[in-house]
Amino acid sequence: MALVKIYSGSEIEATPIKLTLEEAGINPVVKDNIQSATVAGFGSFGQAMELYVEEHEVEAAAKIAGFNK
Repeated sequence: MALVKIYSGSEIEATPIKLTLEEAGINPVVKDNIQSATVAGFGSFGQAMELYVEEHEVEAAAKIAGFNK
């Protein structure tokens, strides 16, 4: 299973994309950089959340979420 990053941005923007993908039967993997940094004891810079899907789902996910990949 190879994962491909399809989105990185704020939690506010990532959550609706994640929900839309889940409704279509695609289960994205979410990497929350802010939560990870907080647990580790330091701050986070850059994009807060990243969404990954399996390689064979990239095209479908891009069409469903409305962005090009």
